[in-house]
Amino acid sequence: MKEEIQQTLKSNDTEEWLDTVWTRPIGYQWARFFDALNVHPNTVTILSMIIGVASAYFFVHGSFRTEGMEGLLYNIVGVLLLAWANFYDSADGQLARMTGKKTQLGRILDGAAGDVWFFALYHALTLRFYFHHHLEFEWLGIEDNTRNSIIATLVFYAFAWFSGIVCHARQCGLSDYYRQIHLFFLKSKEGSELDNAAQQRRIYQETPWKGNVIYKLFLITYINYTRSQEKQTPQFQQLWKNLQERYGSVDKVPQAFRDEFRLLSLPMMKWANILTFNTRAIAFYVSCLMDLPWLYLAFEIVVMTSIYFYMRHTHEGFCKQLNSKL
Repeated sequence: MKEEIQQTLKSNDTEEWLDTVWTRPIGYQWARFFDALNVHPNTVTILSMIIGVASAYFFVHGSFRTEGMEGLLYNIVGVLLLAWANFYDSADGQLARMTGKKTQLGRILDGAAGDVWFFALYHALTLRFYFHHHLEFEWLGIEDNTRNSIIATLVFYAFAWFSGIVCHARQCGLSDYYRQIHLFFLKSKEGSELDNAAQQRRIYQETPWKGNVIYKLFLITYINYTRSQEKQTPQFQQLWKNLQERYGSVDKVPQAFRDEFRLLSLPMMKWANILTFNTRAIAFYVSCLMDLPWLYLAFEIVVMTSIYFYMRHTHEGFCKQLNSKL
């Protein structure tokens, strides 16, 4: 990877192979383009949200088994739009690091971008299932009628809701948290975006509503997001507390401890990357191209959730081990 692109990345430890050879180089070119136009990184993030949500429309109508080549074309356009949104999602962070235009709102928006895309995509899968439900009924041997289609769609929506709200949100939230923790012990506070709920609550309380309505609303969501991360990681929270008590500040933790933590945390980064975008998107593309919308939900609920529990169990395990040494 070229040095100028390398400088726009967070770290080699937390980068996924596909990102380094595909997403980041293209994102960097977009970042240069937006930099030349003096576009703020937050604007790029919002554009990525719009494009990602727009892709959902095409996935709704992508059933080539009933729509033929037109449906296949819709699928291809949906894939291209979602990939484009991901390039912008990469470009916003690279642009922020290139220009120094890092903001707390930018951090919140960037974290929300993927959730916004997939919120639309889960509904797209449900609508796609409804419009083409008779194919599934034939396979199951169930009569295709209005009553059965509504019942089946409601069941599908329940699985989509569980997959998105319970599985997806927790997987991505914890993955992001582990990467920020790793970056903190690797690069200290300056190289990480590690936040906590108490800190964000203080910012919320100190920020006036006048002129900051949108920012305050995003902060409410972000406080809940960070609180969820902390609830899932009791052993790490205890480790953090112990380090603060022993050294007065986590910033003063000895380098030897940082190196030990990085060594234990590094294997978790590959699982954290799997649980974010690329693997998830590929599974989504495949299920849509196979015209089996339920397949993606099954993959997320079974495979991705299994990885999530393994990653969490392992991370909490070595945090407990480090706690015992303190």
